[in-house]
Amino acid sequence: MVVVAIIGLATVLGTATLLVRSTSSVGDGNGAADRHVVRRGSFDITVPASGELAALKQIEIRNQLETRAVITEITEEGKTVKAGDILLRFNDEELRSKTKDAEEAVIGAQNDLDSALADLEINENNSESEVAKAQLKVELADLALKGWREGEVVTARQDLALAKQIAEMNFNRLQQRFEASERLYEKEFISLDEFKQDEIALVEAEARLKQTELDSQVYEKYTYVKERKQKESDLRQAQDELVRVQQRQDAEVSKAQSNVVSKQRQLASKQDRLKKYQQQLEYCTITAPQDGLVVHATSLQNYRYMMGGGQSLQVGTELYRNQLAMVLPDTSQMVAEVKVAESLTGLIEPGQRAIVTSDALADVVLHGEVLSIGVLAEAGGWSDPNRRDYTVKIKLTEGNDLGLKPSMRCTAEINVRRVEDSLFVPIQAVFRNGPVSYVYLPQGSGFAQRRVQLGEASELFLQILDGLTEGDVVLLREPTVGEIVARLDEEQPPAPQQQTAMAPQHGSPDRPSEQHSEADQLVTTRHDP
Repeated sequence: MVVVAIIGLATVLGTATLLVRSTSSVGDGNGAADRHVVRRGSFDITVPASGELAALKQIEIRNQLETRAVITEITEEGKTVKAGDILLRFNDEELRSKTKDAEEAVIGAQNDLDSALADLEINENNSESEVAKAQLKVELADLALKGWREGEVVTARQDLALAKQIAEMNFNRLQQRFEASERLYEKEFISLDEFKQDEIALVEAEARLKQTELDSQVYEKYTYVKERKQKESDLRQAQDELVRVQQRQDAEVSKAQSNVVSKQRQLASKQDRLKKYQQQLEYCTITAPQDGLVVHATSLQNYRYMMGGGQSLQVGTELYRNQLAMVLPDTSQMVAEVKVAESLTGLIEPGQRAIVTSDALADVVLHGEVLSIGVLAEAGGWSDPNRRDYTVKIKLTEGNDLGLKPSMRCTAEINVRRVEDSLFVPIQAVFRNGPVSYVYLPQGSGFAQRRVQLGEASELFLQILDGLTEGDVVLLREPTVGEIVARLDEEQPPAPQQQTAMAPQHGSPDRPSEQHSEADQLVTTRHDP
């Protein structure tokens, strides 16, 4: 049988044992104090843990400068500050110079934008003027075409028709005169010269008639077509010119608009740069966002581990970007961050009561309640690589005004549940032989083994479900071989000088072997000499 020792230190166990014996033992007539009277009562089942104190809320102060960050002023560690107090100052000469240059660049970019906007306005006005001129030419060409069709063409055709009509009338008149002259000449009433004059006048009238007919044909076939095409061509050219003017002016305006957009982007870029430098300049002075205790990052264990030691923060120290400079814990509300074995985390739930004791205030007992259980387990490190612990946060409901500080060592007892109105004995009274649990009861001049069925367990007590009655007296130590007068099984005597406290937490009492692993981690088994 192997002696199991899972929870607590030897000094704590010794104190707990003395407490049990002094409050629950009776003498055997010879002044012995190694016996316990079985009573009915209640006891708490607690999970012990250890860890350190931390602030429920704390703010990390980091370097947000993108340039060199050299400390010129720093608040000393351990000082309590108020919201708005200066924590850090960095050298800002380089940023001030860059900010001034950026301001001048913004002014220049603004002037360029104003000039581009003025050019755009001029181009838009010129575009309207040029397009209006081209539109007017189109309208004039259209009016000229309509005027030619409805005026000049009509007039020309009327003139040609009138000329033809006059020529026909004159030709007919002269033809009749010639015929009359021909008759008169035949009768010798007129001379040959007069006759020839009438004949010449008729020939001329006929020529004029043919000329008018020819003029009408030429006009319809050539002059009209020529003038129509010329007028239509003038209108098309005016319309085409209007399109070209519109395209040309649109291109000019678009170019001016693109220039404006470019200048706006340049201005925005320079404004962003200026804003960035101004913000970086603000980052040169870091103030406390809340009340709290100043803790330099070099004092944090994780920081020292990551940075390989490193010197403390002081004036002249240069920080890289986003480097943690200090933390500002709010000590008005503290929590205990304790480590609990992986096998016991299933017993812990948020809201459970707990008792916390700080090493700095060993005589002060603080009450709290479980706030949260860590999501992932943490390895036990090189000393115990197989160990897995979860971080449990316990919110202190009192003692926040006692000057507690983060990283103070502490221990805690988490009350996972309470056993009510039941028989129970100290863990020192229970022994095991394989799956069998038993106690020693006085019998005659010695002690006899009695099998018991166990229930819940705490660090100090085991619940007895069966095997004992109220008033029974049990031995709190392993008796010597000569003191044992009766065993449960003579063929398999328990190994002397060993005892193991087994207290099942869940499951059937008939299967103690399955209950042993969990109970052994809640109780402490010790060996009495």
